[in-house]
Amino acid sequence: MLELSDIHAAAERLRGQIVPTPCVESRTLSQLAGARIFLKFENLQFTATFKERGAYNKLAQLSDAERRRGVVAMSAGNHSQGVAYHAQRLGIPTTIVMPTFTPGVKVASTRNFGARVILHGDTLEAAHAHAQELATRHDLVFVHPYDDLAIMAGQGTIGLEMLQAVPDLDVLVVPVGGGGLMAGIATAAKAMRPDIRMVGVQTRRFPAMVNLMTGTHLQQGVSSIAEGIAVGAPGKLCAEVVRKRVDDWLLVDEGDVEQAIVLFLEIEKTLVEGAGAAALAAVLTRKELFAGKKVGMVLSGGNIDPMLLASIIERGMARSGRLTRILVKTRDVPGSLARITALVAECGANVDSVHHQRAFTLLAARNVEIEMTLQTRGHDHVSELLARLRSEGLDVDVVR
Repeated sequence: MLELSDIHAAAERLRGQIVPTPCVESRTLSQLAGARIFLKFENLQFTATFKERGAYNKLAQLSDAERRRGVVAMSAGNHSQGVAYHAQRLGIPTTIVMPTFTPGVKVASTRNFGARVILHGDTLEAAHAHAQELATRHDLVFVHPYDDLAIMAGQGTIGLEMLQAVPDLDVLVVPVGGGGLMAGIATAAKAMRPDIRMVGVQTRRFPAMVNLMTGTHLQQGVSSIAEGIAVGAPGKLCAEVVRKRVDDWLLVDEGDVEQAIVLFLEIEKTLVEGAGAAALAAVLTRKELFAGKKVGMVLSGGNIDPMLLASIIERGMARSGRLTRILVKTRDVPGSLARITALVAECGANVDSVHHQRAFTLLAARNVEIEMTLQTRGHDHVSELLARLRSEGLDVDVVR
């Protein structure tokens, strides 16, 4: 069983090897949540992920012979980058197996750290099996992404730092995939503050640890925006720890995670990937559980594909009403579009795109459907805009 002494030893090894990331309160998010929210910015590590901690703690303990032979690891990205970066610094040959769905930005970053990258398998389990096969065939040290005491101890240093920065935290909300991060943080936190409440968060599409801990049989999906915690099989060692040291479990939806990513960008001006945004999604969707509490959460990583990020931002704007589509039915006569756009402008909205539909419509001839995508200030502004257009005799509705 992982103990606090293991985490203190890891903290000594990590001294000077990683970024001592800040843990600070977000006043705006606190207002939104109805609780005091303290953020641990692990997305500010050099590889933009907390995984560096466990990776370095494991690699630093290898024998000279093991270092010469090299290591192999498997991950959808963040663990791979942490292992590759610190193995390069320590002069250890590295092979990384990544599933084929891994975001391109993570594959490129891992290769840039000098690792040999092999894309294999459509699931983490398939990539894991191939990595273990390579370890056996070539006598390499397999660096597990989570189910290893050295890895868990390294991740646990986050818990030490958070409680050193904010000793009176009431609750820690932690994203959970295989369980290494939660096992480490919960071990440190419960040893330092036995009364602190530990809450694990998973997505509804990948509830493996929740199923294991609560006895539920929720179905697993095939993909998630939080791919860093999209794990089908929790670690056995991790499960032993979290079973004893985690108090509650919450599940979040994909849309809530997307919105949390947008909030971090807008409010904190920081980029957080899906797994790192899961904790905020949980707090904002279950405010009653955290009301008035001092809540700590880990921004576990900031590696996200730029195209996916662009899509998330646009979808977030649509959910908040700041990007909306309206459909106007009107007479197809000169000046009708100019009149509509003038009314939109008077209401303070901005036209993003316009599409006329004459052929594929059930309207009578010489009538037209005009679909407009508009930039607005939010849902209330959209309601004001619709009221104004209708007051001018226009047939208009929001396109859902």
